[in-house]
Amino acid sequence: MATAGFDTHKAVKALTEAGFSETQAESVVSTVSNAISGDVATKADLKELELRMTLRFGGMIIAAVAILIAAMRFLE
Repeated sequence: MATAGFDTHKAVKALTEAGFSETQAESVVSTVSNAISGDVATKADLKELELRMTLRFGGMIIAAVAILIAAMRFLE
Protein backbone atom coordinates (compact mmCIF):
# COMPACT_ATOMS: atom_id res chain seq x y z
CA MET A 1 0.00 0.00 0.00
CA ALA A 2 1.53 3.30 -1.08
CA THR A 3 0.99 6.46 0.87
CA ALA A 4 -0.84 9.40 -0.62
CA GLY A 5 1.63 11.58 -2.47
CA PHE A 6 3.98 8.76 -3.52
CA ASP A 7 3.28 7.70 -7.09
CA THR A 8 4.84 4.25 -7.39
CA HIS A 9 4.31 4.04 -11.14
CA LYS A 10 6.07 7.36 -11.68
CA ALA A 11 8.93 6.25 -9.40
CA VAL A 12 9.40 2.97 -11.30
CA LYS A 13 9.34 4.86 -14.60
CA ALA A 14 11.95 7.36 -13.36
CA LEU A 15 14.24 4.61 -12.14
CA THR A 16 14.00 2.62 -15.37
CA GLU A 17 14.76 5.81 -17.35
CA ALA A 18 17.81 6.30 -15.11
CA GLY A 19 19.15 2.87 -16.02
CA PHE A 20 17.61 0.46 -13.52
CA SER A 21 16.09 -2.72 -14.87
CA GLU A 22 12.34 -2.96 -14.38
CA THR A 23 12.81 -5.65 -11.72
CA GLN A 24 15.34 -3.52 -9.83
CA ALA A 25 13.14 -0.43 -10.06
CA GLU A 26 10.07 -2.28 -8.80
CA SER A 27 12.06 -3.75 -5.91
CA VAL A 28 13.43 -0.35 -4.86
CA VAL A 29 10.02 1.33 -5.12
CA SER A 30 8.36 -1.49 -3.19
CA THR A 31 10.93 -1.22 -0.40
CA VAL A 32 10.63 2.57 -0.18
CA SER A 33 6.84 2.42 -0.31
CA ASN A 34 6.72 -0.13 2.52
CA ALA A 35 9.15 1.93 4.60
CA ILE A 36 7.24 5.20 4.32
CA SER A 37 3.76 3.73 4.66
CA GLY A 38 4.39 1.93 7.94
CA ASP A 39 3.66 4.46 10.67
CA VAL A 40 2.56 7.62 8.92
CA ALA A 41 0.13 9.88 10.77
CA THR A 42 -2.57 11.54 8.68
CA LYS A 43 -4.09 14.95 9.32
CA ALA A 44 -7.18 13.19 10.68
CA ASP A 45 -4.99 11.23 13.12
CA LEU A 46 -3.38 14.45 14.33
CA LYS A 47 -6.76 16.20 14.73
CA GLU A 48 -8.08 13.27 16.78
CA LEU A 49 -4.96 13.30 18.94
CA GLU A 50 -5.27 17.06 19.44
CA LEU A 51 -8.88 16.65 20.59
CA ARG A 52 -8.00 13.83 22.98
CA MET A 53 -5.12 15.82 24.47
CA THR A 54 -7.31 18.92 24.88
CA LEU A 55 -10.01 16.94 26.65
CA ARG A 56 -7.50 15.19 28.88
CA PHE A 57 -5.79 18.48 29.79
CA GLY A 58 -9.16 20.09 30.49
CA GLY A 59 -10.08 17.21 32.77
CA MET A 60 -6.81 17.57 34.64
CA ILE A 61 -7.41 21.31 35.14
CA ILE A 62 -10.94 20.66 36.43
CA ALA A 63 -9.64 17.98 38.82
CA ALA A 64 -6.88 20.27 40.09
CA VAL A 65 -9.32 23.12 40.73
CA ALA A 66 -11.70 20.75 42.54
CA ILE A 67 -8.85 19.50 44.74
CA LEU A 68 -7.78 23.06 45.54
CA ILE A 69 -11.34 24.07 46.45
CA ALA A 70 -11.73 21.00 48.67
CA ALA A 71 -8.38 21.72 50.36
CA MET A 72 -9.34 25.36 50.95
CA ARG A 73 -12.65 24.33 52.53
CA PHE A 74 -10.94 21.73 54.68
CA LEU A 75 -8.40 24.24 55.96
CA GLU A 76 -11.03 26.85 56.95
